[in-house]
Parts: sequence; C-alpha cells; structure tokens
Amino acid sequence: MAWEFERVAGPFEGSAGGVIWDSTRDQVLFCTVDEGRTVAVDALLDGKYHNQPSDLVVDRQHRIYFTDPRHAVIPFGPSIFPFLDHCSVLRLERNDRRAWTASRLTYDTVSPRAVLLSHDQSTLYVADGLPRPEQRRELRAYPIRADGTLEHPIVLHVFGEDHRGQHRGIEGMCLDCDGNIVAVGGWQRSGPGPLVYVFAPTGAVIETHPVPADLPNKCCFGGPGLDTLYVTTGGGHLYRAVAGGRRGSL
Repeated sequence: MAWEFERVAGPFEGSAGGVIWDSTRDQVLFCTVDEGRTVAVDALLDGKYHNQPSDLVVDRQHRIYFTDPRHAVIPFGPSIFPFLDHCSVLRLERNDRRAWTASRLTYDTVSPRAVLLSHDQSTLYVADGLPRPEQRRELRAYPIRADGTLEHPIVLHVFGEDHRGQHRGIEGMCLDCDGNIVAVGGWQRSGPGPLVYVFAPTGAVIETHPVPADLPNKCCFGGPGLDTLYVTTGGGHLYRAVAGGRRGSL
C-alpha cells in the first residue's frame, strides 16, 4: 500500500534539519541550524575539536553517539579550528566527575551520515558515504562489545550507480516497533529517486515508498499512535505520511 505524503511546512530557506517527536506534548520538534537555544558540549577528542556532526542517537546510559563528517557547504563562515584527519562516529559520555568526554568508535568510515541503535542496543547502525565515485554508500551494522567498543561491521546494503552517476545513500534513520530500520535517502539525479526504505535488521529490503520532494534528510515517527512518519528534505520541506500500519518505538 502506497504511503501518501503531505507537506506540513516549508519550503524554508536552506536545508531542513532534524525532526523529533515529543510524545509528552504530542508535537513535532522541527530543528534548524539558526533557531532555538543550544548548549555546547565542550568535550575534545585527543585535544581536538570535532568536525561537523550530522546525526545522533542516545542510549539508555545517556551516552550520545553521533556522526562527524565534513560537509562540502559550510553553514556559517570559515572553520575556526582545523578539521580532524578522519570522519568517524564519536561518542560523548560523562566521567566520574560528570565532565563530558569524547571517544572515537569507527575507524573505517569515510563520511558517516546517519546513526541508529537497535532495540536491545547491542548493534549500532551506521549509514556511510557520499554520492562520489571514490566513496561507497553503505548501511552497516556494528555489534557493540561489552566494553562499548565496536566489532567489525556487517554490510547490510550497498548503493550503486548508473549512467547518470552515483546513487545517493541514506541520510536519516529511525526504528519501527518491530525493530526494522526506516531510512530516507536517494535523489532525483540518479537511481530510483528519493525514497523511504524499510530494511529488516538483516538488511533485506522489505518495502520502499517514493518521497515527493528531492533530497530527503531525516525522519522520525510521530502522532498519538506513533503511526505517522515525518520527513525533512534538503529543499527545506517537512512532510508526513501515515505509515501503512507501521509504528515507531519510544
């Protein structure tokens, strides 16, 4: 059954950022770069500042996993501090003195785009790679060891290319209540176009649904029954669709 998307807001000037469902207030929190209050986490990685985070997820121990790529378009002015010599998934957590500390988790990513934890939090899903000839666009599953480090990943899905160019991979992910990965990616330039993908935890593609705007960025479930999927786009749109019986997971 096709999902019927409707535009909720936008287009705004510039790319639409993240989107979060606040179940305590029954509202969508639509996050942009230049609006809202922010509090900086001052943790350094080996004495250096991180790059340009693009996605995050928080585990039950209140640790923050986030993707840390370098973006081609700088959102505001030149970089004050030099970029790291790698683009990785990092983790923030508090030490015994409640100070934030940063650690590097991945050593094989080239431009991580999105990150997600499995229901039992034993697996870290990572979408990696930009649509460039030198980069592979992959969805990976990293088993998490007892000490918090990652094992070698299983590649769940690889995005290809055609005569028009490289296919754009995943930019945003969330879980449904059955533990499946609901992801957004693709573009009109090549491949099957902008899509919502539903992957089983094994990587099998269960279903796909077209998104009516280019460059889908992030997604989350919302609504009183968590049965509506909200999607932001690179064109500054916010869309939603009743997710055909799928429901999100808190």
